[in-house]
Amino acid sequence: MNNDNLYREFGPWLKEIVGLKVQKISINAGFTCPNRDGSIGTGGCTYCNNQTFNPAYCVTSKSVAEQLEEGKQFFARKYPEMKYLAYFQAYTNTYAPFDETVAKYEEALKVDDVVGLVIGTRPDCMPDQLLDYLSALSRQYFILLEYGIECADNKVLQHINRGHTFEQTKEAVSRTVEKGIYTGGHVILGLPGTDCLNPTREAEAISSLPLHVLKIHQLQLIKGTVMADEYAHHPEIFHLFTADEYIDYVIDYIEHLRPDIVLERFVSQSPASLLATKGWGLKNYEFVERLRKRMKERGAYQGRLMPTARS
Repeated sequence: MNNDNLYREFGPWLKEIVGLKVQKISINAGFTCPNRDGSIGTGGCTYCNNQTFNPAYCVTSKSVAEQLEEGKQFFARKYPEMKYLAYFQAYTNTYAPFDETVAKYEEALKVDDVVGLVIGTRPDCMPDQLLDYLSALSRQYFILLEYGIECADNKVLQHINRGHTFEQTKEAVSRTVEKGIYTGGHVILGLPGTDCLNPTREAEAISSLPLHVLKIHQLQLIKGTVMADEYAHHPEIFHLFTADEYIDYVIDYIEHLRPDIVLERFVSQSPASLLATKGWGLKNYEFVERLRKRMKERGAYQGRLMPTARS
């Protein structure tokens, strides 16, 4: 927990683990996904448009090292002593032949001041050989595997063309933690088909996973996606939160969340030019300030309403 005992913050946890002040630098290493290339499906997740979170330098025409060097230039002017984590973010960053995948990771680790990797992937794309390699690597570098969980409801996962089940998430997370690798997850709150009035069930399902870190985002509808088109034709199956609604929903969610899980983010703010509906106009730090103020007003804190906390 942080000094206010509201929730367990990512920044202090990361500094404690790594022992240094570090910054993630996003990379687009040219991976794809099994629900894009026809392996298990086509079209990708119905909400997905990677432009929403990739910086301008994240293009596959540049090497992994070139992207990292450009990212470093941005931060080094203000923080010359900063160290870096190479964040393999776009698409599924374990979905390629073993030797090709490892070569990209090792290219990143050869860049000066890069002290570890954060690797975004899917629960159904973690082969044993690669997991063993990352387990060995984690003895020398900081390694965080970040799984796209998105939702604990298999019907919702099927509806959004995710292509994996929550049972596969359980299996992948358990295997990763057993290998001694820091393990994160990502969920989207407000997906069509979820119960937007009751966050308890999913929060407790996520708490059952041995995760170290969790990223929480609200649903955003992005222009040109299948989901944006679905909203245009069937808005009745969606509930798009106002900022105040979402703040209270997130508080309800994390009060049912295991208190040792580190919370990295609560929102994603895509560029307004990409949004199919009006955004909130809040920066991430502004949202967090409002969230913390509301938690204090409610006397809320992470894990307060978990069954073990209530008993």
